Amino acid sequence: MRFLSFHCESFSYDTTERSRSPIYEELNEENKEGHLDNVIVLFISVEKKDESDESILENTKKEIKSICSQLKVKNIILLSFAHLFAQLSSPKFALNTLKQLETNLVKDGFTTIRPPFGWFNELEIKAKGHPLSRISRRI
Repeated sequence: MRFLSFHCESFSYDTTERSRSPIYEELNEENKEGHLDNVIVLFISVEKKDESDESILENTKKEIKSICSQLKVKNIILLSFAHLFAQLSSPKFALNTLKQLETNLVKDGFTTIRPPFGWFNELEIKAKGHPLSRISRRI
């Protein structure tokens, strides 16, 4: 798994149209659009090798929590982002992994938004500019 992390003053999304993914989530009033302030935005790519790594969820959660702790942030956006790596997992595995990651982070007290999988989104990002405002990780 790979991700790019941005510490943002604010983040908003509005779902626009379906992507080419054969797997997608149904839109509803709760997931069609979203907004959080003082947020860590994670652009996440789930890789093929993650499908055989039983520790991937726990290790990813641990890394995200470490970043959030350093920045004193409790709000997280989990955004599927297939553009970070060429050898992607199956769409079904990626969706299930992101859902489980979201559930685990919520259980740990984070406010988490995950835009719907399989859709394009219009994004509004106001990123902060400090030494830890942009971080990349490979788990």
